[in-house]
Amino acid sequence: MKRKDADREFRGFLEGRVDRRDFVRRLLAAGASVTSVAALLEACSGGSKEPPKPAATPSAAPTQAASAAATQAASAAPSSAPAPASLSDLPEIEKELHIANWSDYIAEDTVSKFEKESGIKVKYSTYESNEEMMSKLQVGQAGYDIVVPTGYIVTVLAAQKLLFPLRKQYLPNFKNVAGLFVNPEFDPDNAMGVPWQWGTTGIAYRSDKVNPPPDSWGVFLDAKYKGKMTQMDDLRDTVGAWLKFRGKSLNSTDAADLEQAKKDAIAAKANLKAYVSAPVKGQLVAGDVWIAQLWNGDTAQAKVEEAKIEYVLPKEGAGIWTDSLVIPANAPHKRAAHEFMNFILRPEIAAGISEFTGYGTPVQPAMALMKNPVPYPSDEERKRLEYQKDLGAAAQAWDKLWTEIKSA
Repeated sequence: MKRKDADREFRGFLEGRVDRRDFVRRLLAAGASVTSVAALLEACSGGSKEPPKPAATPSAAPTQAASAAATQAASAAPSSAPAPASLSDLPEIEKELHIANWSDYIAEDTVSKFEKESGIKVKYSTYESNEEMMSKLQVGQAGYDIVVPTGYIVTVLAAQKLLFPLRKQYLPNFKNVAGLFVNPEFDPDNAMGVPWQWGTTGIAYRSDKVNPPPDSWGVFLDAKYKGKMTQMDDLRDTVGAWLKFRGKSLNSTDAADLEQAKKDAIAAKANLKAYVSAPVKGQLVAGDVWIAQLWNGDTAQAKVEEAKIEYVLPKEGAGIWTDSLVIPANAPHKRAAHEFMNFILRPEIAAGISEFTGYGTPVQPAMALMKNPVPYPSDEERKRLEYQKDLGAAAQAWDKLWTEIKSA
């Protein structure tokens, strides 16, 4: 990445026009190492979890030091993580384990059950974004034995040689994983990760307010529900929905496809109450919102409070995601990490986790043990589901599109 391009990217990040996630994506796509990007983010935030505040004036140029840091991150060679251990058996099971996971993303008794049964003492930490996890992994705040990245992040970490390949001989319960989650595109042959939770992004709606039930992303173009609908405050989910509406891939980088998606999104925006993600659950329960683009798991959580909330996967298709348990290459307790992975693949344990989170379990035998299981997509639905991929160099065009949509 050239100096002037790095300056522009960094300026957009500082001014709040580019969020942390997409800033990371752009630098990684330009060849920056995860280490250098994480170090830059840490320097920008001063160790805080919050992104830097927008600059006081939009015309202010990045400081010389910050500009140099951005250029260095963009031009850095891939990181030299510790080489994975040999393929021989791991040593005896360690008596410690450090897990870092998203908040509210595990049953309250999962860890205590594992500790009691295994005799392994668990240190449990939480984070709120993939980027936060990556930053901690790279700037010396780690010591993690298990982290839980989403989809394309597994691909990125594996490409940077930052993950320890799984030893399947220590995972006999992997046989319980449903076929939908075996050999995913982002992690061929599940070489690096054990599936943890999964979900889709579709439409939640109030069955007592909406008739007939929606079956298409086109419902957001219907002025009949103006002011009673929301779409997610997320570039990939919202633009991806409009790409699917027109029969395109939600990962499209074609200029004509993106231009049409922008037109559809702007037309729908006139009918929206807001762009909002997880907080819309409460609005659905209260009846302030009747139709919302939302994840199936969050919809299930809302339905516990209001039985009239339903979920549909649009006929044009939608996104699917899977979070995975992975082991960092320099994890100090790799054998204990495998023990935990094998533990959560037991049906009764997996059922308890998904009952608590509201998301889907990839452990097929667990479904029969759950009161409110998230159903697997049908064969017909699976044909319409796509995983998000890293946009690479096209991320800038997508970001520009999102800015134009939100400012329209």
